Amino acid sequence: MKTFEELGVAPVIIRAISEMGYENPMPVQEEVIPCLLGDNNEVIALAQTGTGKTAAFGLPILQKINRKQVQPQAVVLCPTRELCLQIADDLKDYSKYMDDLKVLPVYGGSSIESQIKALRRGVHIIVATPGRLIDLINRKAADLKAVRDVILDEADEMLNMGFSESIDEILAVVPESRNMLLFSATMPAGIAKIAKKYMRTPKEITIGRKNEGAQNVRHIYYMVNARDKYLVLKRIADYNPNIYGIIFCRTKKETQEIADLLIKDGYNADSLHGDLSQAQRDYVMQKFRLRNIQLLVATDVAARGLDVDDLTHIINYGLPDEIESYTHRSGRTGRVGKTGTSIAIIHLKEKHKVKEIEKQINKKFEQGAIPTGKQICERQLFGLVDRIEKVSVNEEEIQGIMPSIYRKLDWLDKEDVIKRLISLEFNRLIDYYQDAGEIEMPREGERRKKDERPTREKKSRRASEQGSGRTSEKGFSRLFINLGKTDGLHPQAVIGLMNDNVPGRKIEIGRIDLMKSFSFFEVRETDRDRVIQHLDGVKAFGRRIAVEEAQASPSESRTRQIKARKR
Repeated sequence: MKTFEELGVAPVIIRAISEMGYENPMPVQEEVIPCLLGDNNEVIALAQTGTGKTAAFGLPILQKINRKQVQPQAVVLCPTRELCLQIADDLKDYSKYMDDLKVLPVYGGSSIESQIKALRRGVHIIVATPGRLIDLINRKAADLKAVRDVILDEADEMLNMGFSESIDEILAVVPESRNMLLFSATMPAGIAKIAKKYMRTPKEITIGRKNEGAQNVRHIYYMVNARDKYLVLKRIADYNPNIYGIIFCRTKKETQEIADLLIKDGYNADSLHGDLSQAQRDYVMQKFRLRNIQLLVATDVAARGLDVDDLTHIINYGLPDEIESYTHRSGRTGRVGKTGTSIAIIHLKEKHKVKEIEKQINKKFEQGAIPTGKQICERQLFGLVDRIEKVSVNEEEIQGIMPSIYRKLDWLDKEDVIKRLISLEFNRLIDYYQDAGEIEMPREGERRKKDERPTREKKSRRASEQGSGRTSEKGFSRLFINLGKTDGLHPQAVIGLMNDNVPGRKIEIGRIDLMKSFSFFEVRETDRDRVIQHLDGVKAFGRRIAVEEAQASPSESRTRQIKARKR
């Protein structure tokens, strides 16, 4: 293994990266850096996210900058605002001891006037999203005549996001003598087209195999019935108490629904999708990077370019249409030599996709067994014991209050204290899994006979019986409401109906079960009559609401639901 010195990296840069913890070059850096330090060497580098690509192109580009010439000499194009900021920050860290070297990130969602002012003051490197850079070019604010190097980072993602024409427009105003460096995790046809059109005789550097998945990632799939997907997601989260990951959903609506359900069920989660403003997205990402959020529920578009260290899990709440998207998703864990897990929650019809992905990434999926309630409780309890063993005790801070605590608890022996600590932490979890039952996995090849396929009426009846017959949480009453998913009802809307229509103290809401045309929700028994009194008959969602207590008898409940829907 070579050192950075042997690769030709300047001492002033080595000093900065050494302080950042860089010891030896990673494979992509060892291959790319010497090539880029030479003249007229164009490169196509295929490597997964998290393999050290930013340093691979960043270190040689910084070293080649003429700091006395205060003009843009290098342009880095990337697909998202988040990645743009991250690359700019990394380049600033690498050039910590390079006096007067200026790096400017330019992106949409921020003041273009301030970016124009910064460009007029002079910069050496521009890190940009394509759309904003074109705006600056059209306003005559970004002069790219002195650019010698153009880097396309996550080029496949930019093509997926429709930036092909924007890239053409930018390259048209850059000198033809410029060097082009193209970094990508996969090699779709669009990348080959760009290389053929704009690059001379590029050297192709591949770390691993083309389109291959990250080496340190374990791939698991859970085969489930579609109705059980969310329940299985909860079990995966509960079985991994230290989970820190991203849950990928297919649509903005599904993303928000899953995030709302997780939050309602007490998980430390939030959503990231295109309907959020840039300020909201920044706030969510800040919380996620600080680990104030354990589970980020996101769409592929919103999560493109996110670079977060130490993710333990990627969960695919259904597989993406494009295999390349799975490669990008799973590549966000198992980064920089660490291990990670990529999980897919699928149904029978998606099994063929698993085979296709296996061929592409050259890795086999393991079929996971859905954790039982007993296994989850044991895992959580041992997780608590580990945290207790490893907790740091500040003797000075607590010594003043410990005598009082000892006196308060001196009637309990050690075993009693441990039992109460465990019960305090896990009673709700244990109670839930005692009553939850186990989830059946669908059997491959199993098909219903034609006369056994449930009609729409039977499906609706089954959903009604499951909802009305379910036992409420202790101390809660289960209520029926004649609104469902087709009306646009979601958990936050249920909470909003309470806040807007039920006067007095705030209502504590328990479980919410959304059906197609009706739903069930739980409130404290002491609040039941007040909620029914103030919500029943209210007009919302374009109709008059019917609210009543859900009956234990399915047949009686169905009769009352039909009457309520007619109102």
